[in-house]
Amino acid sequence: MGVKGKINQRKRRAATRDSPIETEKLVGAGKIDIESDGEESSSSDVTEEEDFDEMLQEMAEDQGFGSEEAGEFEDEGNSDEESIHSSDIEGASSEESESELDSNESDGEVLQRVASHVTDGQDTAVDSESEAAVEGVDMEKLTIRDFGKDVESWKAYRKTLPQIDAGYASDSSTEEPANTIGNVPIEWYEDYPHIGYDVDGKRIMRPATSDELDKFLANMDDPDVFRTGRDEANQQDVKLSEKEIDIIRRIQGGAIPDAEFNQYEDTVEWFTSQTMQTPLHAAPPSKASFLPSKWEHKRVMKIVRAIRQGHITRPAADQGPKYYDVWANAAELTGARARRQRLAAPRIPLPTHAESYHPPAEYLPTEEERQKWLEADPDERKTDYLPQDFGTLRTVPGYGRFIQERFQRCLDLYLAPRMLKKTSNLDPEQLVPKLPDPRDLRPFPAAEALLYSGHTGRVRTISVDPTGLWLLSGSDDGSVRLWEIATGRCAQTWSFGQTVHKVAWCPSADVCVFAAAVGSRLVVGIPPHLCDSQKQLVSEELARAGFAPGADDDDDDDTLPVSWDVPPSAEQAVGICVSVSMRAAVKSVVWHRRGDYLATLTAEEGGGSVLVHQLSKHKTQRPFRKLKGAVQSVCFHPTRPWFLVATQRYVRIYNLAQQQLIKTLQPGVKWISSLDVHPQGDNVIVGSYDKKMAWFDLDLSVKPYRSIRYHRQAIRQVQFSRKFPLFATASDDGSIQIYHGMVYQDLNQNPLIVPLKVLRGHAVCSSLGVLDCLFHPTQPWLLSAGADGSIRLWT
Repeated sequence: MGVKGKINQRKRRAATRDSPIETEKLVGAGKIDIESDGEESSSSDVTEEEDFDEMLQEMAEDQGFGSEEAGEFEDEGNSDEESIHSSDIEGASSEESESELDSNESDGEVLQRVASHVTDGQDTAVDSESEAAVEGVDMEKLTIRDFGKDVESWKAYRKTLPQIDAGYASDSSTEEPANTIGNVPIEWYEDYPHIGYDVDGKRIMRPATSDELDKFLANMDDPDVFRTGRDEANQQDVKLSEKEIDIIRRIQGGAIPDAEFNQYEDTVEWFTSQTMQTPLHAAPPSKASFLPSKWEHKRVMKIVRAIRQGHITRPAADQGPKYYDVWANAAELTGARARRQRLAAPRIPLPTHAESYHPPAEYLPTEEERQKWLEADPDERKTDYLPQDFGTLRTVPGYGRFIQERFQRCLDLYLAPRMLKKTSNLDPEQLVPKLPDPRDLRPFPAAEALLYSGHTGRVRTISVDPTGLWLLSGSDDGSVRLWEIATGRCAQTWSFGQTVHKVAWCPSADVCVFAAAVGSRLVVGIPPHLCDSQKQLVSEELARAGFAPGADDDDDDDTLPVSWDVPPSAEQAVGICVSVSMRAAVKSVVWHRRGDYLATLTAEEGGGSVLVHQLSKHKTQRPFRKLKGAVQSVCFHPTRPWFLVATQRYVRIYNLAQQQLIKTLQPGVKWISSLDVHPQGDNVIVGSYDKKMAWFDLDLSVKPYRSIRYHRQAIRQVQFSRKFPLFATASDDGSIQIYHGMVYQDLNQNPLIVPLKVLRGHAVCSSLGVLDCLFHPTQPWLLSAGADGSIRLWT
């Protein structure tokens, strides 16, 4: 006899028991007998519980459970009154359950083999595809659900997965990190310098906030300001897409946000009154569905006892007042209506001289204008009338469109909504930021003191030696001149016959060496009779050490198109020591702060455009195999082993010691022209050809802290002062802007940027103005070079 047969036998035995119990039928209870006597109901409950215990015991014996397991099974059945046995599910069979057990056992064995493989092989590397898969299971696609409750095996498996490397050519460095704080209010981060954390757990620093004037100027230049929303989680402005704008407009118009939703679609009758010929499933109903539920019986009996004992009562109906005053709140309504502000109708504009019955002659149209007005479409006419001259008021006829215009006026007053126009009474002085007086920020360059004349072409570059006594200049006339700054005297001239793009003094105070980019060559020279004999000897040893017979040439890269040569005897006689030949024209030369390394930028495309040279060993290195974008400028960091590379749109900062990318600055300009680093190393300024200068705080964000646009033409050069809190920008409009840029030691205080002075003196030649500017190393002076061939000293 099966389990269900024994259940039916127990039910029949309980139904035929000779215990006289008087019951009464509960309406709508569905074949459930409700006992009338409390004592007899309690004894019946005990008897039914004993029968149910015996039934569970027999079911456990038939299923193969022991006595202890049967007890556990009984406890589980008593704890949850609404639990359903798996055998009662419609359509279930023993064969299906056995197949599911077999499938579960097979899956368990596979996961056990996978977990054991991961645990045993966590110290070894997977070198082949055969070791990466176990009997058809993809090791890289397993999830934590496949391991069940074995968390340690999951952790060991995750350690064996390869690391994800974005690679050098990846643009992930230019992406803004996403804030992952979830539903945490952004107001909780107001007192912190960060606004959240990215997916790697790193802090996302708070972006720079601009004042009201900067926001107003930015909104004036931005055509998409009216379709921009504020993302409070990431503290940035987000441009709305066309789809999002369409959703907003539909919501404002009271329409359905989804434009593709059809609210008049035909109704699909999923459930009808017609009986289906074929049911949805062919599984026969289970026997348990025909038996009264014991747990439902107990629940109903509990409710019946509560009703009899008075614990459950019917709530009394809420009866409102039989009589009430309709006009009780009439005074309140009248007062509310009285407080409403009446909106007057807009007035009709007064007639002009052209609408007069006798207008002046200059308002009357000619015959050609009259014909053109008559031929034009009514919607394209500037006015809906033609001026006419009637001479006297008695001859003026009736206006033919009077009724139509009155009717349109009434429609406008009746249908057009009216609202008050709110005007903001802002004081213009409130929009101006509170800045200190420039007279309190002296000293700074304010007037022209000296003019250096001698070049016949454009002066492209200038450089001051570390002592501040001598000045080098390079020009398109192919010459490099040495000037005495205090007097303006030209001490020496080197003629090379090619355009000099850049000259730079070595920043080390122990030597007296300069480098010049002449055509496709880099020449290194020592001015004669400019320093004492000891410094002269040290400078010559530094420049000619690479030509020594014992110099090691094993590390030279023969693939680089660079050649270290001894200059001709004519150049040696004037102090030129080394000549480095390259394949393309050299555009820029920058020195490292220690004075042994220098970087050059050539017109060659690709990674070969940036080269780093070591003067003492005559070695050349190519730090980048390939670069994304054309390089515009390079610069060494003054305090850290960092190297800044400016392309057309971005400024990338690399760590030369670790050989990795640190961060990517996003100036938001179209074409970068120059850059410079603050002497303390935490701030960078970038100039662009689209008239903008961007100030970056490296500890704050990869986007500009402040963008300034004061020049009318392209910015050619930006420069920091090494001793004073000053920086300058030189432009093609012939002017130089002097700023006060104070950087505080307190990280919680933002830099102070104040415009100080506009210096004008250079003439604009062929749309070119000031090409280079440089601060004096020890004095608050500024030297500038222009396309007019002059060099000026500002003090």
